Amino acid sequence: MPVTTTERETSAPLTVKEHDTGHVCRLLAHVPLLEGLAPEELARFARGVREQHVDKGDVLFHRGDPCHGFHLVLCGQIKLAFTSAEGQEKVIEIMRPGQSFGEAVMFMEKPYFVMAQALTESRLLHIAKSVVFEEMDRDPTFCRRIIAGLSQRLHHLIADVETYSLLSGRERIVGYLLREEESSGEPGLCGRVSIRLPTSKGTIASRLNLTQEHFSRILHELAEAGLIVVEGRTIHIPDIERLRTTSARY
Repeated sequence: MPVTTTERETSAPLTVKEHDTGHVCRLLAHVPLLEGLAPEELARFARGVREQHVDKGDVLFHRGDPCHGFHLVLCGQIKLAFTSAEGQEKVIEIMRPGQSFGEAVMFMEKPYFVMAQALTESRLLHIAKSVVFEEMDRDPTFCRRIIAGLSQRLHHLIADVETYSLLSGRERIVGYLLREEESSGEPGLCGRVSIRLPTSKGTIASRLNLTQEHFSRILHELAEAGLIVVEGRTIHIPDIERLRTTSARY
């Protein structure tokens, strides 16, 4: 059974020491909700920060666990998912470096309604809700920033529902590959492009609301059409512009 970070912290707390405050403040400056805050404001948040190191497969929290703050991913990947009583899993999101999660549940002051598990060895910051609430009481501008951030997250979820409801499995996969290419740091490339899938095909299939069998079948169809070449978790695209054109036709 995967070890939870809660169990690990019971024997070895990972609190930030005073001499690490400057380092933590530099990390906090990249949190979307905290971007633009003055150094003294970030220092107040640093008091409520805990650094977490988790191994692949470790569970940060289960559905129903109490929420005491939100997380920022520094490195690695974290999967947010539902698990049915029969053990079937639906991946809601795959969080990557620079992304945060748990804010909405924290503000609702309710237990987590999903589970979070490390897909790779990861490092995170946990920011206590007490310091967030204190800053909200102190600064109305910070409250507006939070509302904007949560509104953006809601817009993203609505876009997900639209994708699942209106797009075919083929369109979802092609769209996913194009988004991965755009986020690779070299968007707009022409000609041959290779994409390394960030996690297993089964996890990506669940994220796209597809079965693993359906996902694999569509990859096979795209390969037969000469649009991609599958080599394990690496997807070679012989002509990225042709794939973009294919996507635009649907």
